[in-house]
Amino acid sequence: MHVLVTGGAGYIGSICAEQLLNSGHTVTVLDNLSEGHRSAVDPRARFLQMCLSDREGTRRALAELGPDAVIHFAANALVGESMQNPGKYFRNNVGSALNLLDAALEAKVKKFVFSSTCATYGVPDRIPITEDLPQRPINPYGESKLMFERILHWYHKIHGLEFVGFRYFNVAGATDRFGEHHKLETHLIPRVLSVAAGKEAACEVYGTDYPTPDGTCIRDFIHVTDLVTAHMLALAPGITGFYNLGNGEGYSVRQVIRACEVVTGRKIPAVERPRRPGDPPRLVASAEKVARDLGWKPACPLIEDIVASAWAWHQKHPNGYPD
Repeated sequence: MHVLVTGGAGYIGSICAEQLLNSGHTVTVLDNLSEGHRSAVDPRARFLQMCLSDREGTRRALAELGPDAVIHFAANALVGESMQNPGKYFRNNVGSALNLLDAALEAKVKKFVFSSTCATYGVPDRIPITEDLPQRPINPYGESKLMFERILHWYHKIHGLEFVGFRYFNVAGATDRFGEHHKLETHLIPRVLSVAAGKEAACEVYGTDYPTPDGTCIRDFIHVTDLVTAHMLALAPGITGFYNLGNGEGYSVRQVIRACEVVTGRKIPAVERPRRPGDPPRLVASAEKVARDLGWKPACPLIEDIVASAWAWHQKHPNGYPD
């Protein structure tokens, strides 16, 4: 297939493009490089630098490319920023995504795969989180993703567009060539590894009095290549709907720090901070639906293996990407 990967210069998008190419697909990467890195684009892919906010430009690009499928990663994804600048999130995550969706429909794209988030659930009614739980976002980031989920539902109902939306939990890890380098890093594992690498004095633990075995939040971590595998499975015809993507197992913040110490062989100091507003004690996915419908299961479920791949990439690329 010819697959258009938006946000393909970013963390997950770059690895998705790599894995698609390794599997024999043709890939075009579309990215405005506001958050991504040009050197993170696989050289085997065609690269198109543009912004999806350009509605007419997006329409022309899709018409010219004529992709069989679109995998849409491009988005703003910082929860804190969304609370300070909600308009940015609705304009980009909804408005620009709608430009892409309309262009894909006009270009007769066969499959649209969307990068959503477990943030659409807000504080869940129960654990593990299943896809039928109420979606009550507690920040504009989650709300913007839920809004586009609803748009996809109606485009399927009205236009027959075949789509798959994946609600991510915590993505981590790397391949040999591509890894995680955000201009503003907020994710736990790379922040902890930056301490092991000597770039930070200590990592911060937000909240140690949660009703969990060690008092810290529990989260579901999924290796980036396992997540990408699900996207590739979703390209098959006849699959439509929303799916959680997680391991179905949770690790506490302290367990993640300990795993980083074991993998790196280095002591990682931690500083305890107060709870952050809105952080649920435990967020763990049920992955039963994606296993049943797509035949997916994680190949790398252990936190130590996830951390080891991330650490290996950071060791090879101590300053991340050069651009």
